[in-house]
Amino acid sequence: MLRMITGTRGASGFGSASTAEEVTGGIDARSLTVVITGGASGIGLETARVLALRKAHVIIAARNMEAAKEAKQHILNENRTARVDILKLDLSSLKSVKAFADNFLALNLPLNILINNAGIMFCPFQLSEDGIEIQFATNHLGHFYLTNLLLDKMKETARATDIEGRIVNLSSVAHLICPHEGIQFHNINDKNSYQDKLAYGQSKLANLLHANELSRCLQEERANITVNSVHPGLIMTNLMKHSAFLMRILRVFTCLLWKNVPQGAATTCYVALHPSLKGVTGKYFSDCNEYKPSKLARDNVLARNLWDFSNNLINASQKIIDK
Repeated sequence: MLRMITGTRGASGFGSASTAEEVTGGIDARSLTVVITGGASGIGLETARVLALRKAHVIIAARNMEAAKEAKQHILNENRTARVDILKLDLSSLKSVKAFADNFLALNLPLNILINNAGIMFCPFQLSEDGIEIQFATNHLGHFYLTNLLLDKMKETARATDIEGRIVNLSSVAHLICPHEGIQFHNINDKNSYQDKLAYGQSKLANLLHANELSRCLQEERANITVNSVHPGLIMTNLMKHSAFLMRILRVFTCLLWKNVPQGAATTCYVALHPSLKGVTGKYFSDCNEYKPSKLARDNVLARNLWDFSNNLINASQKIIDK
């Protein structure tokens, strides 16, 4: 906590006050292609901007295409040589996730880095078009499905280029505030027991468990791809639109813990690009340093159960779509 308040640098040489530009300084990413979800605003846009600044080819996946066009123009206004493309993606819709993957693969581009950044927070109870609680559907299941659909392309790219692929899941310290069992497999869509804060924490725990299980699977395959999770920090962005008043009150009492957007994007950029993390996988980072997540987040059985549960949800939804 003291390190977070003071900005003291950790073992990586960076800390809570470090910015995305600082942690990627001197890195040449011109050989890398990156997909980032939710790259049209907030820390996603800053991540996209900085990766493009480091010469990566950035594909912004966004639900709001007008915002995505503005984001692209914002990046190009600052950096005329930036390589930025935009594609439509609504993570709450498995049909949209599949369409995005098909459209991206049709471009015949390599894929070195996948940043699962997009998310929603503290929403009133709602079911997605696939009949799944909206925070779990958007924050976890959409990214789980997207990663599965793009994984072969990432493996192919890593083999062809001999460049390590990296997958970064944006989790949160909020994974600590979740149902006591971790994931409510048997009543994931129960309106009567729904609590928006616990549902958000559950989805962020799912991001961690997904990353850990995928990391384990890829290590078994000896695939040249790492998978890690990050907590970006407390940042006032559009993510908090359903709880803006509460967050403003909280910020008054915790002002020293909050980051600006360039600081909020730092850990993502660090884990995505920094050469010191070559071969590092299945870890959780905050303030550009490795931290130990909760006991539930380190539960391998829970991670495996979530993996199977997620695949079953996707398969059930696809059967309905195909009818």
